[in-house]
Amino acid sequence: MARSLYLALVLLSLIWGGSFFFIKILLPDFGPWTIAFLRSVFGLATITVVMVILRKPFGLRQIPWVLMVVMALINTAIPWALIGFSETRLTSSMTSVVNATTPLWTLVVGVAIFGVAATRTQWLGMGLAFLGLPILAGVSPTSLASVDLLGFASMLGATLCYAIGTHLSKRLSGGLTMYQITFGTLISAMLGSGLMFLLFERNSLAPLASPTTLGAIIGLGVFGSGIAYILFYFMVQKGSAQFATMVTYLVPVSAIFWGFTLLDEPVSWRLLVALVFILGGVYLAGRGGRQGRKQIPVADTPSGEKLETGPTCVTKG
Repeated sequence: MARSLYLALVLLSLIWGGSFFFIKILLPDFGPWTIAFLRSVFGLATITVVMVILRKPFGLRQIPWVLMVVMALINTAIPWALIGFSETRLTSSMTSVVNATTPLWTLVVGVAIFGVAATRTQWLGMGLAFLGLPILAGVSPTSLASVDLLGFASMLGATLCYAIGTHLSKRLSGGLTMYQITFGTLISAMLGSGLMFLLFERNSLAPLASPTTLGAIIGLGVFGSGIAYILFYFMVQKGSAQFATMVTYLVPVSAIFWGFTLLDEPVSWRLLVALVFILGGVYLAGRGGRQGRKQIPVADTPSGEKLETGPTCVTKG
């Protein structure tokens, strides 16, 4: 592999891991729906500029907008808002580790709803990963949990949305480029989250005048929802889909790093042990899927492009 691919891998993990940090920075000024709306706006602006510069066709009439809106709400707007809400109750490090369960929920949804066949190794991987959840939540014989259960459940809801959205995105992959699907997803997410922002939050956008706040939304929207996907597909095209999905294992690590160094978040033994269980389970599930009879799309990205490399989807912030 070329050095540029490893550089892209590290940069992508730092960007997506940093998304949890940026959300934490924005929460004092904005509600979860407002953050999702601003993230969509800046991400949409980024992909639009990229398409214009590269002269990629928008092909608006080719996009099945009803399905696009449904997929965008489930796969983007709703989970982004749920992540924001969960971070009002959990540390950014913990939300990133829970987010790493996305590939497992994708496999569960595939087996339960879409008739996907799972191997014994995949079932073992799912069991191992889900053992990490009660460890992370601090379940013990004397207490139900030592973390905020509503925040924990909200984060699990976000990963479940990503899992369902991954399967819905398969129906959009035919005949559309990754640029068209990214554009359609972000404009649909912007309209959906924008409506919720106007109905329930109506936060003032004046804090965007602050360099810190503006920098956080640029990091979240431009980099986390725009540049990140360019890096991801660069790795797919110049390396392989399997190589690109290695970012799944690095995102929670980088998020823990950002949380510890910039937010002074504690790194507990429960967090690290749960991370080992979850990532170990994700690895086994992905390894077992290569011999599966019916594969689940691996790339859970707002571009919705299907990458047939096993059952593991890419986790993102």
